[in-house]
Amino acid sequence: MKYLINNIYNENCYEAIKQIPDKSIDLVYMDPPYILETEGAGFFGKKSDDYSIAYKGKKAYTWGGERYVMQEINDIKNGFDFKLFDELIRVMKKINIYIWCSQKQLVPILNYFIDKKCNWNLITWHKSNPIPACGNKYLSDTEYCLFFREKGVKIHGTFDTKFTYYVTTSNMKDKKEFNHPTIKPLDIVKNHIINSSQENDLILDPFIGSGTTAVACKELKRNYLGFEINKTYYETALKRLDTKIEQTNIFDFMSDEEA
Repeated sequence: MKYLINNIYNENCYEAIKQIPDKSIDLVYMDPPYILETEGAGFFGKKSDDYSIAYKGKKAYTWGGERYVMQEINDIKNGFDFKLFDELIRVMKKINIYIWCSQKQLVPILNYFIDKKCNWNLITWHKSNPIPACGNKYLSDTEYCLFFREKGVKIHGTFDTKFTYYVTTSNMKDKKEFNHPTIKPLDIVKNHIINSSQENDLILDPFIGSGTTAVACKELKRNYLGFEINKTYYETALKRLDTKIEQTNIFDFMSDEEA
């Protein structure tokens, strides 16, 4: 299959990426499944009428007016296969990648890319209204994004886009509107794309979820290619991008760039 840029595919990225040509991608932006602990003491482990409700046969919790359905969290809590990184390095022109991850994934991801002699930054998003999961552990009030770049990869942007930390409330409105439990704020994603790409570059998101990366690319005049295995999230992403965009075969796009 030859993929069209400025499109999202309802496919497994582990298989789909094998059909992407070598050195065709300018930037990878990804929010893969985290490794999470959702059992034990604290909010997620507490069976209390204050928090737990029945919701379509699943255990759900409410906080600040938001529902967290445990089955959805369980579906994404076991991480992802690092073999995908080998393929991502193959398709990138030079290593240039943002990876959202959990605390448990920081060290192994760092080890993988430091071994590739990449420069790196740790970017954090701090939530001022975290879920009260404060049993035998600290609050889960911070999300982590690792950025790696190969020697020679430039950082663009301005003072206003280059912060390495963000402090906001949880983006509950986005989660409700787009029905995705781990959606990232659009403004943060846009800053990263501004800093690490230029107009008309091609950005790949192998776990594109509800389509935030694609929306950011569209607003910033970047090209995108995304994969999402969950059909519900895939359909949500298509609705968010409900405007026709000129689509080009990725092989033709490469030919134009090489010409």
